[in-house]
Amino acid sequence: MRPQGEGPEEAGQGGSGPLRSELGQWPVQLALVPSAAPHLKGAALLVATDCVPLAYANFHRKFLKGKAVVMACPKLDETGPYVQKLADMIRLNDLNSVTVAVMEVPCCGGLVKAAMQEAGVAVTARQIIVGIRGDILEEKRL
Repeated sequence: MRPQGEGPEEAGQGGSGPLRSELGQWPVQLALVPSAAPHLKGAALLVATDCVPLAYANFHRKFLKGKAVVMACPKLDETGPYVQKLADMIRLNDLNSVTVAVMEVPCCGGLVKAAMQEAGVAVTARQIIVGIRGDILEEKRL
């Protein structure tokens, strides 16, 4: 629960200024976002696993700012349809780039790499692996 009087615009982080949401579209769950949604055209797409925004405190500023976003959980959800949907998003939208933000746990890998192979379209992609303590463990090109 947030302390009274401390809304998102008032909750500064270490004197670095007000926190603001960088979310530019709704919905964000991969299952709900249409493959050809207008906000995906030419976008920089962030594919984040559900736990990343909770583990990485600076999610909005570091990962989300300026990007369209879809979120999913490869551990809890059926991934076959997600791979196909991401492949369609890559194929249909002339994406500028794809950033994948995943947790360090084994269940988080593979969705976007499989989708890129399925799409058969070259797109600049990188993966950021976040540790369970909230630190960035690795950044690499896909």
